[in-house]
Amino acid sequence: MSREGFVAPQNLSSAASGFTSNKNNTVKYICTSCATNVSLGRNDAIRCSSCGHRVLYKARTRRMVQFEAR
Repeated sequence: MSREGFVAPQNLSSAASGFTSNKNNTVKYICTSCATNVSLGRNDAIRCSSCGHRVLYKARTRRMVQFEAR
């Protein structure tokens, strides 16, 4: 591909990292005390929003994960 045919992307930071960033960077957790689903961001306190319990389990992904055995 020649340099003349190349079109630079608008957002260079996402192009340099190799993926597009999602603005909603929250992770889903489950409270061990009341079983409430809690979404926490990067700088949020690790605490259930309904009961205040501090022990949370990370929720299992819904994406299909398949491993190849040899």
